[in-house]
Amino acid sequence: MENKNEQDGQIQIELPEEVAQGTYSNLAIIAHSSSEFVIDFVRILPGLPKAKVKSRIILTPEHAKRLLYALNDNINRFEAHNGVISVENPAGFMPPINGPIGEA
Repeated sequence: MENKNEQDGQIQIELPEEVAQGTYSNLAIIAHSSSEFVIDFVRILPGLPKAKVKSRIILTPEHAKRLLYALNDNINRFEAHNGVISVENPAGFMPPINGPIGEA
């Protein structure tokens, strides 16, 4: 017997607790080939010369473009509600790896 969700074309998505907590990243490195896009999410900590990739996502070109559209849509809705997100020099941005150490 076919599941009603399958008939409706809906997919049930499960979010395990350890994934639901998320992973903080303050840098994304994007590379691509003719068949895939690879996004490495990195966490850079002030004063440390080494950064670790915390997660790697591999997408088809079609899914990468869908992600671009989805991010653009969400950013537009966020800015409509919260104001424009200010980004200095978005092209070629690279955070300082050996920059000043932050103080609390």
